[in-house]
Amino acid sequence: MSKIVLQREKCIGCGSCEVVCPKYFELTDDGKAHIKDSVKDEKTDKEELEVVKIECAESAVESCPVQCIEII
Repeated sequence: MSKIVLQREKCIGCGSCEVVCPKYFELTDDGKAHIKDSVKDEKTDKEELEVVKIECAESAVESCPVQCIEII
C-alpha cells in the first residue's frame, strides 16, 4: 500500500495536479490543492491518503512545480 502526501502550505494553486490526476486531486475555494478523501495529520499538518494503486498520482508528483506532493 502507498500513501499520497500533500503539503498544502507549500501549494501555489497552479492546478497541474488536478489536471493530470482528477481522481485524487481538486482545487478548493482557497485556490490550493486538496487530496480527495484524505485525512490531515495533525503532527505534520499534511494531507494523507492511503491507496492500493497510485495510478495518476505519480504524474501529479512530477507535474507539481513546487514539489509539495509525494508518494511514500
